[in-house]
Amino acid sequence: MDRRDFLRAAVVGGTVVTLGFSVTRESIAYPAKTGLSPYGALQAADANGIQLPAGFTSRVIARSTQAVTNTGYTWHSAPDGGACFADGTGWIYVSNSEMSSGGGGVSAIRFDANGNPTSAYRILGGTTRNCAGGPTPWNTWLSCEETDFGYTWETDPWGTKAAVRHNAMGRFKHEAAACDPDRKVIYQTEDTSDGCFYRFIPTTWGDLSAGGTLQVLVENGTTLSWVTVPDPDGSPTPTRDQVAGAKIFNGGEGAFYRNGTCYFTTKGDNRVWAYDAANNQLHIAYDDNLTSNPPLTGVDNITGATVGDLYVAEDGGNMEICIITPDDIIAPFLRVTGQSSSELCGVAFNPAGNRMYFSSQRGTSGSSSGGITYEVTGPFRTAL
Repeated sequence: MDRRDFLRAAVVGGTVVTLGFSVTRESIAYPAKTGLSPYGALQAADANGIQLPAGFTSRVIARSTQAVTNTGYTWHSAPDGGACFADGTGWIYVSNSEMSSGGGGVSAIRFDANGNPTSAYRILGGTTRNCAGGPTPWNTWLSCEETDFGYTWETDPWGTKAAVRHNAMGRFKHEAAACDPDRKVIYQTEDTSDGCFYRFIPTTWGDLSAGGTLQVLVENGTTLSWVTVPDPDGSPTPTRDQVAGAKIFNGGEGAFYRNGTCYFTTKGDNRVWAYDAANNQLHIAYDDNLTSNPPLTGVDNITGATVGDLYVAEDGGNMEICIITPDDIIAPFLRVTGQSSSELCGVAFNPAGNRMYFSSQRGTSGSSSGGITYEVTGPFRTAL
């Protein structure tokens, strides 16, 4: 039997757990199993306390409450979700600030073609607990407030346009957003133990200010459907409680879309999910209960490399960023030592894919004012 036609599956509720099945080299066979990283074993910690594979190096780009390298801009506290945007021959890295009571927002660092920071600046302020988010195809950054009745804000990485609050995308404890340009929708996760998985259908793709429709994923037996949320502002009935049969997820975290699939994570049960939008199926791409010696716990932010690898950061666990390869292997890519009171977040690649950025939200001090943002450089693979 051709491998494309062979599928071993168990059903967990209405969720398909697909075992040992790959459609293309870029698709994950579910669930991923513990194995060896394509980059090899982690080496001894470097001067920054980071264990990396051979050939990789790290450097500190910014520290909370201190000026960013080569600039006079003071980096924000509690750095969280982030993304990179092409900027001529250079690029821009944006980073959320997960501070409470209006102390959150987003900052940006601009790099030249050689990776040198040239400027840094604020692109959103006065918001609360900006946790994760997601880039859009039209080069804006969606920054999500992880607080009851939180909003999704659209920001300009260049800092020339004012940030815009999009009420139609719902008021709830937002975590992340992932744009699906194929279906012209935006998926959103909700960070509560009884959270939902949403999609926003803009009236005009590329112009979220025109409003749109918020829907929630509903499960009926083994059938999934999308149902419109009657009252996206979440009052008086919380958004997640408005539609009967909405599928519940235990602590929604990061989200990343590629090639017909939205990958998203849930920290409450240490899972990586794969929503197959083309076939309207939901798979478990990783579960720490479905592999021996699971390397990934405290599942949080997620992103992907163009070669097909996924990278998932830990909030807790061993303070690792783990790699999930297209051939179903999960392994540590890096480990941060001496920072057990922190969490890793904001994983993103520059446009060339040869530099990775991430933050340790509370650094060595365990305080929000001790956040550290790093860059990792090395032989990231460009082909399988």
